[in-house]
Amino acid sequence: MASPGGTSSGSSSLLQQNSSSDQEEMQLLMDERKRKRMQSNRESARRSRLRKQKHLDDLMTQVANLRKENNDLIANMNLTTQHYLKIEAENSVLRAQVAELSSRLQSLNEIVNVLNASTRSNYKNDVFGNEDCCPISELTATTAADCFMMNQWSSFYLNQPITASADMFQY
Repeated sequence: MASPGGTSSGSSSLLQQNSSSDQEEMQLLMDERKRKRMQSNRESARRSRLRKQKHLDDLMTQVANLRKENNDLIANMNLTTQHYLKIEAENSVLRAQVAELSSRLQSLNEIVNVLNASTRSNYKNDVFGNEDCCPISELTATTAADCFMMNQWSSFYLNQPITASADMFQY
């Protein structure tokens, strides 16, 4: 009869075969999982690289747009500065002209005051009190001006030139 040891040796070899085939299956299963994990990691790394590249491209586009906008702002600022300097120069000329015209107006007002003072008496007087025989009722603006112009001393007022040019105040 068969000994129990013989049966047990057969079953132990069967167990060893089963366990070695289980180990191989386990190894194959672990290798398959490892391979899938490696593939998944590769895909994840590839997606990460693509995201980084897209982000870098977006940043480069943004840099280019900001540089263009910056250049546009600088050009606009330069144009505005030139316009400001031109207006400032024109204002300077206008201020000089205002000063000159104010001076002329003051001189003309002084002449008018002298003429008015000379016509306040009953008789028409010139600037220096020389009397004519013309009563004030006959005095007109034309005759008062003629009287003023005929006096030899009034030429003193006429010989003073009042000149100014906007070109004098160029930068």
